[in-house]
Amino acid sequence: MRNKLQVSFLALAWAALLLLTACDRPPQLPKVNSDDVIVAFGDSLTHGNGATEAQAYPALLGQMIGRTVINAGVPGETTAEGLTRLPEILEQERPKLVLLCLGGNDMLRRQNAADTESNLRKIIQAIRSSGASVVLIGVPQPTLFSGPPTFYEKLADEFKLPYEGEVFDEVLKTPRLKSDAIHANAEGYRLVAERLAKLLKKSGAIE
Repeated sequence: MRNKLQVSFLALAWAALLLLTACDRPPQLPKVNSDDVIVAFGDSLTHGNGATEAQAYPALLGQMIGRTVINAGVPGETTAEGLTRLPEILEQERPKLVLLCLGGNDMLRRQNAADTESNLRKIIQAIRSSGASVVLIGVPQPTLFSGPPTFYEKLADEFKLPYEGEVFDEVLKTPRLKSDAIHANAEGYRLVAERLAKLLKKSGAIE
């Protein structure tokens, strides 16, 4: 009887370990090969305001993972403007994967959160329709200790996307990682690139 209880306990412990491992594993992505293109699509946080082009996170990420990462960041862009611009980028670059980081300018301009969520949903759907995969990056609200709005995580769950919702929040709360109140500096963008490289590996896009 004691041996049976021990076996049952070990089985339960193993099942619990597998469950915890699965919970820590992000949604999986198709593998991005060395000749595939990744597009970083966003606003000034993608463009790299506060640092040089070579210090922006797309350039650093490309070096870290050995892939072409196109910087398609436009400073000041809203989600509505991004939705309009997206088809040309998809047609021109034909990416295998898109890193989506938009919404900060909507918040700065106090636009309706439901409209921002709707625009991001349409952007994700358009990227998916093109045959590319999506990684979603959350942008913190421009208020103290607020973090990204909940709609980012909601969209990530809805579309089963790998989601990085902490790194820009962390960067913009850490003075040594910022160039100003709403932008990272070179050190901050490097941290973003490192976190995204880790997420891409965990999601199976990069070995």
